[in-house]
Amino acid sequence: MSASEKAKAGIEQVAGKVVRKAAHAMGKETLAAKGAALEARGRARQLKEKGKDTLP
Repeated sequence: MSASEKAKAGIEQVAGKVVRKAAHAMGKETLAAKGAALEARGRARQLKEKGKDTLP
């Protein structure tokens, strides 16, 4: 897993979680959905890169 992709995945996951939790606290469900999508994109990026690492 390249260092830049790993960093992007981690940042997206953390940022998505922060946005999602803050939006829930404010009662903004649309923003919470966007945060959840950002978090999911980070997780998908991380899984994709892990898959690349395991292939010979």
